[in-house]
Amino acid sequence: MNDQRVIDRIVGWFIPDDAVRGRTQREMARTFVFTHLFGPAIAQPMCLYLYYVSPEVNYPLVVMLLGVCSFWLLPFVLRWTSSIELAAFLSFQALAATSLFGAFHYGGFSSPFLPWFVVSLLLGLFYLSKRSSAVLALFAFDILVFLALILWKGLDHQIPIDDLQIIGWLSITSATVYMTWMALYYSRIIGLRSELEVESARQRATAVELEKARAIAEEIGRNRSQFFAKMSHELRTPLNAIIGYSDILLEDCEDSGPEMEQRSRDVNRINAAGRHLLSLVAEVLDANEIENDVMSVDIGQFTIGQLCDEVVATVAPMVEKNGNTFNFVCQNRDYVLNTDAKKLRQILLNLLSNAGKFTQSGTVRLELYVEFHTHDDHLCAVVSDTGIGISAEALPRLFKDYEQAEQSTFNRFGGTGIGLALSRRLAILLGGDISVTSRLGQGSRFALSVPAQIHEVTEDGDDDDPDGETVKDTGGMAA
Repeated sequence: MNDQRVIDRIVGWFIPDDAVRGRTQREMARTFVFTHLFGPAIAQPMCLYLYYVSPEVNYPLVVMLLGVCSFWLLPFVLRWTSSIELAAFLSFQALAATSLFGAFHYGGFSSPFLPWFVVSLLLGLFYLSKRSSAVLALFAFDILVFLALILWKGLDHQIPIDDLQIIGWLSITSATVYMTWMALYYSRIIGLRSELEVESARQRATAVELEKARAIAEEIGRNRSQFFAKMSHELRTPLNAIIGYSDILLEDCEDSGPEMEQRSRDVNRINAAGRHLLSLVAEVLDANEIENDVMSVDIGQFTIGQLCDEVVATVAPMVEKNGNTFNFVCQNRDYVLNTDAKKLRQILLNLLSNAGKFTQSGTVRLELYVEFHTHDDHLCAVVSDTGIGISAEALPRLFKDYEQAEQSTFNRFGGTGIGLALSRRLAILLGGDISVTSRLGQGSRFALSVPAQIHEVTEDGDDDDPDGETVKDTGGMAA
């Protein structure tokens, strides 16, 4: 196993990453390097035998030895050029030239080196399959050159034919070993292609299933949108009627004197339950509008003081009913905001009502102020409480739709689990965001930051800036 790792590391060193594209080409490059590193060793016994039969070191023997050793340089050519095609072309021509040279000097048409000439053709077609015509043309050209040399100079028999029988067996054996290597590689390539075909068929089947799932999801989305469009009217209309009639009954109860106190409490419960149910329905419908990109931003001017007074007047009874102390600090009261007052109010009401709901006999605090910057100002709102807090494990899923921090939270306090998700989406719609820090049992702190000035988008896609500059459209609004 260690030897195999060493061989793989050596072979891999010769293959640059930019020389291969895909598993098939990498396997081809690995086979090329391996056969050219170890293949020449197979041919060395033939050179040694030629020297044994004719001990003098003559010109043909030196050329044959250099020709065989030259194949060790081809893996370096691959590493230096990152071109498997160039290295394969040089290998094809070097093997053809060496084998024909050996045939010319050792045995002619009965030479034991001629099988390697056929191997050179197979080598060229194997590595240069996309240029098979060029390979065949070069192969034919090599034959013509060989025949022309024979007609011009005649065959040069350095060694008698009878002395070449043993080298013939050596040549056939080495050629067989070399072609076995190539066959093993080819079998691996066929296996890889079969795997790729199976994987391709699996991916096509998966793509069909995904397309079906996408069509079903689109149909469900359309049906869902239609459902919410109907519910916007079908739910809000009767709830508004219930709240309206309960308001009338409350006024009648107040005018009727102390004897109607029990009835007044009952009607109050009906009114509170109706308003609570209406707020839950509104949260779900508003979340659906944002998800389907149909909610718009209604930009208007108002002061921070006006926003604070409206929020405090609305949320104070909800916060204080659990025995909580409600504190608020409003800095920069006269600063004029240019954004969507309704959505800001809804975010703050959601955060404060949550703080009041999850805090018993504690403190809920609201702080409003402006952060002044060179290019833009930001309205910051911090809602903190001393309530039950949130565990570190629950924080990542806090702003997900229809999820609450813990299952026990729903059992104890109820709710849809969409208020915080809706608040964050509204904050993002206004160009800002909400962050949270909390410790279990010690309370929570929600921080809202949104641009204080949002400018309406003109028809040409730009915003009108009071300073005369143009602010680009960033998806419906720009801060």
